[in-house]
Amino acid sequence: MRIRIIGAGAMGRGIAQWAASAGHTVELADVRAEAVSDAVDFVAAMLDRAVAKGRSTAAERDAAVARVVPLADPWAAGPEVELVVEAVREDLGTKAEVFGRLERALPASAVFATNTSSLSVTRIAATLQDPSRLAGLHFFNPVPLMRIVEVVPGAATRPEIPGVLTALVESCGHRAVTVADTPGFLVNHAGRGLVTEALALLEESVAGVADIDRVARDVLGLRMGPFELMDLTGLDVTAAVIDAIWEGFRYEDRLRPSYLTANRVAAGLLGRKTGRGWYAYGEGAEGPAPEAAVTGDGERPVFLAGGTAATAPYEEALRDALSAAGVRLERGSAPSPDAVVLVPVWGTAASGAVGRDGLPPERTLGVEVLPAAGRRRVLAVTAATAPRAARDARAVLARAAAGEEPYAVSVVRDTAGTVAQRLLSSIVSVGASIAERSLAAPGDIDAAVTTGLGYPAGPLAWGERIGAARLLDLQRALHATTGDPRHRPTRWVAERAALSLALTEPGVSPGDCLG
Repeated sequence: MRIRIIGAGAMGRGIAQWAASAGHTVELADVRAEAVSDAVDFVAAMLDRAVAKGRSTAAERDAAVARVVPLADPWAAGPEVELVVEAVREDLGTKAEVFGRLERALPASAVFATNTSSLSVTRIAATLQDPSRLAGLHFFNPVPLMRIVEVVPGAATRPEIPGVLTALVESCGHRAVTVADTPGFLVNHAGRGLVTEALALLEESVAGVADIDRVARDVLGLRMGPFELMDLTGLDVTAAVIDAIWEGFRYEDRLRPSYLTANRVAAGLLGRKTGRGWYAYGEGAEGPAPEAAVTGDGERPVFLAGGTAATAPYEEALRDALSAAGVRLERGSAPSPDAVVLVPVWGTAASGAVGRDGLPPERTLGVEVLPAAGRRRVLAVTAATAPRAARDARAVLARAAAGEEPYAVSVVRDTAGTVAQRLLSSIVSVGASIAERSLAAPGDIDAAVTTGLGYPAGPLAWGERIGAARLLDLQRALHATTGDPRHRPTRWVAERAALSLALTEPGVSPGDCLG
């Protein structure tokens, strides 16, 4: 296939490398001639690096470089061009001008694709004389390494074009996912679950930036915490995406932004690119303050208050781990006067258990029961918790079985659920809302999120690890405890819990019953 790429910046040159390496002839064009020259050199350097690392041969490198054709005039006639990929700046007017000029220069058979990440594909196509020839083809940076591409048909896109683009993408070694033309498409939309809930936790003073990131990494198993991720992406970019998706979905509560971002953006606290965001960067910058040393009495007895049916398996695992570490666990219906009381919470707050079960408020704390990906436990203190009881409970939770490393223990404010439960519930809920609207297939949602965002599992598969019924209990408890509609259960989860279907299961649609 002969492909013309318009725009020789980071995305354009990455797409050129990817396509040329897969055997396609690539015409690379930009309104700035020097950008094209720099891009060709960049592609050659990247292919040289692949040879040095043994991922390709010198002959393959030479052939791929030869297939990248610098084009002096982006609007030159191209009777053999079969596909155009536009990768210019995110501005509707600019993209409309590019495609308008290409429409006059190239044959009607050439398919047009926009690499937009935030604009409506349908609105871009509407500027053309023939809007049916254009679709979205959204790559992620760096293109050769991010092996996922969103194929986005617009409202007027010809039915055969998504299939053509999917076949091209997959023949070049990437996964193609077909996504509806909605705000944020799939990956950016799904990513709102993590960052919006992290900002809500910070807004509510449940925990600080570093502690939320530690829980996200060490309990949920994310490679980066949400605030680290915002600093890497740039808070200006993140805030704009959050606002655009929230507004695009007509102020959906589940996607509600935080008031925290606007002032930070105005102050230039954008992250790594400005030297300071949620964290400081650069020479001499101090990292997060180290966690406080464990100073409490780790020999103090512990009473595990009764949880719920949903927490029972997790509670038993916690009890076994504490027993293996030599913790003195009390049995019976009530704690002794000396014991600290740990409440396994699941969408509820430890403070609620104090009043409901008559527990001693000064020595009752919440404890995370989700199995941790790393060696971290989380303790939640209420407004009535005695500091000494919190220190002792932290020391108890830090204990490990003989020969094992002690646990790190984060201390956070008591809230409905826990930091990890709220983050996970939000991630799954946003993914489930994408599925229930049929914006993308369940398998595509999970594949796109694991590849595009680097999560340890896609949102639906992650929820399935918990189980639809148990997850529904969590969401109902969060919603009932807070009254906040952002936590309301999704139809996707409720329906599958009722029918004993997996969250990853598409299920039967009306169309399946008509053939």
